[in-house]
Amino acid sequence: MVKKEYQIQGINPKKIASVMMKNKPISLKYSREVISNIKGKRVDKVMPWLKRILIQEEFLPLRKYNKKVAHRKGDSRGMTKVGRFPTRTIEAFIELLESVKSNADYKGLDSDNLLIHHMFASQGFSRMSYQSQGRISGKKRQKKSTHLEIIVMEAR
Repeated sequence: MVKKEYQIQGINPKKIASVMMKNKPISLKYSREVISNIKGKRVDKVMPWLKRILIQEEFLPLRKYNKKVAHRKGDSRGMTKVGRFPTRTIEAFIELLESVKSNADYKGLDSDNLLIHHMFASQGFSRMSYQSQGRISGKKRQKKSTHLEIIVMEAR
């Protein structure tokens, strides 16, 4: 079943801008880690941080899904020094944030002064793919996907 509604309800639609991405082929676990790091922050502060992760100047700190992950060098701002560089997930979040900025601009909100009010990631559909037949016969593999949603409002 396709995701149609936002997780949060009862917000004045004139004061917010929202975007939803459905069935994005990214990791749900890394999406949850990105959301826990950027929820409640300003969009203009988050975008450069995500771009630094994309070019591997900084790492994404992993809080929950950090078993058997190597430590990283550098300042992690008081958080764990366990982290990774999930490029596909970061690219999807940059695309999501740019889209919500343009939606806010279209609605007449100040796109330079946006605060991330709500973010949510949930499991999308699984697609079956088949590993090519080699030495050991072909296997079924599931390609997973993630639903993402974001709601921003003007910071006061």
